[in-house]
Amino acid sequence: MSQLIPMSIKGLMLDPVSNSPIVVLKDDDEKFFLPIWVGIFEANAIALQLENVATPRPMTHDLLRNMIAELDGRVTRIVINDLRDSTFFAQIRVMTGERMLELDARPSDAIALALRTEAPIFVAQSVLDQAQTISPDTEDQDEKMKKWFEDLSPDEMGKYKM
Repeated sequence: MSQLIPMSIKGLMLDPVSNSPIVVLKDDDEKFFLPIWVGIFEANAIALQLENVATPRPMTHDLLRNMIAELDGRVTRIVINDLRDSTFFAQIRVMTGERMLELDARPSDAIALALRTEAPIFVAQSVLDQAQTISPDTEDQDEKMKKWFEDLSPDEMGKYKM
């Protein structure tokens, strides 16, 4: 298996061209950023958790967290483990008793659950090698995209609103 790189959420934003939500992951050293386009409902679930907004009733990711806990399981980590035909794939790793379960998931759902369970987020090095990561140090990156990420303010990255 490919080496796993620990990542965290830099923020959520809207793609200025398509108006689609993007979750941006970053490595610990901020050597590169990984943009992942997500659905509007998943972006909302991520945004609510990032902003610590409580909902009157459990959302789907809250329900999933609660079910895992009630079944004496815990999410140990999520891994964005594949990229095929411009589509990211992820796994949610759940420990229950002596069993380690690996559940296939969309990255957006896995990230939303990781936020709710405080589970670490990893990306396989093979995915980073294939993906269009944005690296502030790389000369041959598309200058417009690189400048766009460098110029993002904390307000733009952290205040995604539906």
